[in-house]
Amino acid sequence: MLTISQDLVDLMVAHARRDHPDEACGVIAGLTGSDQPTRFIPMINAARSPTFYEFDSSDLLKLYRELDANDEDPVVIYHSHTATEAYPSRTDVAYAAEPFAHYVLVSTRETGNGEGPYELRSYRIVDEEITEEEIVIN
Repeated sequence: MLTISQDLVDLMVAHARRDHPDEACGVIAGLTGSDQPTRFIPMINAARSPTFYEFDSSDLLKLYRELDANDEDPVVIYHSHTATEAYPSRTDVAYAAEPFAHYVLVSTRETGNGEGPYELRSYRIVDEEITEEEIVIN
């Protein structure tokens, strides 16, 4: 189960809408071992694609150095789907390398970068096995 604040959800959704029609991506860090997402870190989609996201390798190296320095883990790894449901693609599963992270997807397929409904779902992805989990927003 993912427990996350409404403020962090709002930041993910705003990022997804802002980057639409390209996929948005980022991380929400939390203290190591806490499983509590607290620090929002939007990233740039180096692929600049509506169907694929990729963290820039230098940005990713910088991020992991920062996480180590702050005694943090990537608690949430999020990205958006712009034309499909909020369900991990084969590529998403292949790139899921953090077994303890919550993989959150935001679908902006209905409203694009405008206001309105969006779909938000969270998964655990371990050894290419996808397990959807409940999201508790507080």
